[in-house]
Amino acid sequence: MPSTVQSLRLKTLLGDYPNTRALRRGELTSPGIAFDFADVPQVASAFKRTVRNLEFDVSELAIVTFLMAKAHGKPYVLLPVVVLGRFQHPFLVYNSARGELRPGDLKGRRVGIRSYSVTTSMWIRGILANDHGLDIDAVRWVTFEEPHVAEFKDPPSVERAPADRELLKMLLDGEVDAAVLRDTNLSDPRLKRLIADPDKAARDWHARNHAIQINHMVTVKESLTKSNPDAVREIYRLLREAKRLAPPAAPGALDMTPIGLEANRRNLEVAIDYVYQQRLIPRRFTVDELFDDVTRRLDAS
Repeated sequence: MPSTVQSLRLKTLLGDYPNTRALRRGELTSPGIAFDFADVPQVASAFKRTVRNLEFDVSELAIVTFLMAKAHGKPYVLLPVVVLGRFQHPFLVYNSARGELRPGDLKGRRVGIRSYSVTTSMWIRGILANDHGLDIDAVRWVTFEEPHVAEFKDPPSVERAPADRELLKMLLDGEVDAAVLRDTNLSDPRLKRLIADPDKAARDWHARNHAIQINHMVTVKESLTKSNPDAVREIYRLLREAKRLAPPAAPGALDMTPIGLEANRRNLEVAIDYVYQQRLIPRRFTVDELFDDVTRRLDAS
């Protein structure tokens, strides 16, 4: 290890996934870096601490949160490491006891979501707009949380649910017409997926867009890349090795946690397009400007 990374302790926010587990559980270590992992029940609950308090040296972030943070000058740069990716089609559900509902029927309806800028909700809105022709501004979006990035203000189509209400109960009680849920396990028989055959819809989306839908990637503070680029290279090496140590994917399955700038270029292009279309960021970033001179060249180091 280069001497520049010796005895470096980094405050870190990183979820425990198959592709990060060896690192999170101390099975994979570095002689020069010690990770001080935040103890949080759900990693997304600490994203505000990253983009508002600038608390972490290394931080997993939802791609929408990162893009919005960049738009507002937060001092983080992207590593080309996806730690969570999934197709979002199954997460939009409705209460079939109130009648059949299709994507085009959502105009003028109320849809419950955790927050307007949550990444799953962004992908769902993009699917509805680009694949089903829905005017997403004609939907009433009912939210439960404020944006992670404090500077962002929700659009006029957003309203906040009463503090004592819960999303699933509002859906079952008819207070919202559809909802983006955290879980795809629909235990109540009244709940149906609004996008028919979501697995096929996801395959079709992938075939058209030549991309996966990114949820979370890894970021580092700009100050770390400037002061200690060797440390950033070592973080990247460890993340690559942690993924290599994860259980193998099923034969023929898409890689939903790709690592590398070129492996993620198209995925990021589509994410940027969707986020910009929804006016969550003021301009369409290029992929390369999400990185700096250190993180852009990690594959060559």
